Amino acid sequence: MNCGEFIDSVTAFLDGAMEETSELRFLTHLTTCRDCETCFDQFRQTITILGELTAGRLTAPTRDRLLGAFGALRRD
Repeated sequence: MNCGEFIDSVTAFLDGAMEETSELRFLTHLTTCRDCETCFDQFRQTITILGELTAGRLTAPTRDRLLGAFGALRRD
């Protein structure tokens, strides 16, 4: 697995939606690539922080900007 494939697979891994073979490749890459390890940690931190936000804490424009930013990441 290369770094691009790793990044494309993070969501599937976190959702528990990977086949066993793909998951093994993912974990092997994670343990051997410092850059992807850092990226994965950033994903987990982002999920944790965003999970603590309640709907009332975000203004509508801020919510829309966040959703747009994450949507743009998924398209790239």
